[in-house]
Amino acid sequence: MAAGPPIVAPLVALLAWRRKEMILGNVAGTLVIFGTAMALILRESFVLDRLVRQCIDAALVCTPRPAPFYRYAIYAGLGLVQVVLLFLVSLRVEHRERERQYAPEWRR
Repeated sequence: MAAGPPIVAPLVALLAWRRKEMILGNVAGTLVIFGTAMALILRESFVLDRLVRQCIDAALVCTPRPAPFYRYAIYAGLGLVQVVLLFLVSLRVEHRERERQYAPEWRR
């Protein structure tokens, strides 16, 4: 979650941003980030479910520590922070594109 989406999402979004489709680029990057977060949450859920089943099959009562909610919240929180950062990068790209439309003497 810390290595893949922060690199791939801006590259995917950049494809649309270069065609001046800022919203489409934001949506594409967001799908990459949240899709990765959901995939990792589901993977964590399957692993925890398998571990709990093994405990039940062994006639033991066990619960994962930390609770599954906290594990999922970490992935969701990282995804949300990455989406906010993607949107901030999008604002910079859009501002730069808008400034190019004006003559140099009218730019700030």
